[in-house]
Amino acid sequence: MANPSNKEINLLNDDDAGAAFVLQSKGEWWHAGFHLTTAIVGPTILTLPYAFRGLGWGIGMLCLTVMGVVTFYSYGLMSKVLDHCERSGRRHIRFRELAADVLGSGWMFYFVIFIQTAINTGVGVGAILLAAECLQIVYSNVVPHGSLKLYEFIAMVTVVMIVLSQLPTFHSLRHINLCSLFLSLGYTFLVVGACIHAGTSKNAPQRDYSLEPKKSSRAFSAFTAISIIAAIFGNGILPEIQATLAPPAAGKMIKGLTMCYAVIFVTFYSAAVSGYWVFGNKANSNILKSLLPDDGPSLAPTWVLGLAVIFVLLQLFAIGLGHLICRGVGLNPKFPSFYHSV
Repeated sequence: MANPSNKEINLLNDDDAGAAFVLQSKGEWWHAGFHLTTAIVGPTILTLPYAFRGLGWGIGMLCLTVMGVVTFYSYGLMSKVLDHCERSGRRHIRFRELAADVLGSGWMFYFVIFIQTAINTGVGVGAILLAAECLQIVYSNVVPHGSLKLYEFIAMVTVVMIVLSQLPTFHSLRHINLCSLFLSLGYTFLVVGACIHAGTSKNAPQRDYSLEPKKSSRAFSAFTAISIIAAIFGNGILPEIQATLAPPAAGKMIKGLTMCYAVIFVTFYSAAVSGYWVFGNKANSNILKSLLPDDGPSLAPTWVLGLAVIFVLLQLFAIGLGHLICRGVGLNPKFPSFYHSV
């Protein structure tokens, strides 16, 4: 199907800000790869050693692999469904429209709106809070007795998000998301290097890979670990990403997914294996906290960990930005508020 005409775009600008934001279908497969990587590969990968703590080596590797295979297949299948609907004259650029078409129920449209609103609100707020905490960590190391508080860093991050959200289309995020891809690789390699340094140093922690002794605690830890791994692979904006691609989109989307999952393979496995190898069942929910213990010296060079924190901070801007403005949240007068776009 051809790109929408200028007349259609003008109509969309008036009636549906979210659709107007998405429908600049000029992207190539590598642009989809950038967007998908930003949507999936984030600082949450630093919790993977903690997930392995509840599963152990064998089941942990198995769950990580199975989840990767299942999600890759489901995203590829969804791309083909979107392409099939478009060839049939029903182009869906958002999950809610696809759900209403496939499931044949009017209420499903509003149910998906509710779910996506909750997810995007959570991701947006979480990204701002995490970015503010990263900024505070950097500040406290540079100015140990500084007067700035966390709420002030939250305000700073929010202002930056508001400014960046004025980008006119989803397609215009491609350069930011390319930087996000390199940032995810950057802090992963820094953390993996820090873990190897910690594991081979004279101050290396004692390693114990045993699971919880009680069956009830072991079951709870296992379910928690599985939920962490499942959540890390989550991606709520695949139809919007596919809508930014120049037609035909199906083949390009598969290439984009392949690129994304190549990055996932490198980052997820290296972070999980290195962190769990060093700390075992003492791994913290954020591996950076394990490398920077409160009751002892840093287990890796502080400049390495500081640079990793900065990379995490910068990528959080891209992640929060993507989830915020893919719903038309920007304050640009051409694209009305979120409540209008849904």
